[in-house]
Amino acid sequence: MTAPSIETRDLTIRFGGHTAVDAVSCAFQPGELTVIVGPNGAGKTTYFSLISGQLAPSEGRILKGGDDITRLSPSARAKAGIGRAFQLTNLFPKLSVLENVRLAVQAKHGIGPRLFRPASSFRTVADKAYQHLKATRLDDVAGLPAAALPHGDQRKLEVALLLAMEPDIFMFDEPTAGMSVDEAPVILELIDEIRKDTSKTVLLVEHKMDVVRALADRIIVLNNGELVADGPPEEVIAMPIVREIYLGIPADEAAA
Repeated sequence: MTAPSIETRDLTIRFGGHTAVDAVSCAFQPGELTVIVGPNGAGKTTYFSLISGQLAPSEGRILKGGDDITRLSPSARAKAGIGRAFQLTNLFPKLSVLENVRLAVQAKHGIGPRLFRPASSFRTVADKAYQHLKATRLDDVAGLPAAALPHGDQRKLEVALLLAMEPDIFMFDEPTAGMSVDEAPVILELIDEIRKDTSKTVLLVEHKMDVVRALADRIIVLNNGELVADGPPEEVIAMPIVREIYLGIPADEAAA
């Protein structure tokens, strides 16, 4: 089996007397899309924040490609190839849609605002930015300020920014939240395209079971901060403990 692209070992975080993530050990492979599910307060987003570096663990380790990144900052993890889509927090609202993505491309390739930089380098950056806008179906609104976009298009712009970072690990936290029935399929198609690249690892937090069934290669279930199930979608969804968590059916009845 291929070495894990990202792995957590006994990952734990406590807030006062509350253990939000409790000794979660899980390895994620390249070419795999894993959906993380669980009820509200299960620790899903907290687990994401530990992996991406927004939170520091109380115990445990995080490894990327075998290297310990537990103490790296969020920006260092991003440079190492961990990309997380955030809801609206990375947008420059007064800049155009294209300028937002162009800045992300420049940051990825270390191109700063130097006076005597060849014009061709800026054309290359603009071309790459525009490619990401076409991929996210935003090329028609490239000149609009980011703040003028409806919610669904702002979510698409977040994905465009993530693509501009060129990560090998993509992290999406409820990517279709707040999107209309017409808007959501575009985001799901984009994630599906990323998933087809066998060098990429995709981690997805999602509540909607139709999305889970459509995209997941694997499901892990968190409940009260603990990893309670892990496996192929059909197997996990049929587990008594999962039916108890989601449907309120006692595990002994679900198993009957």
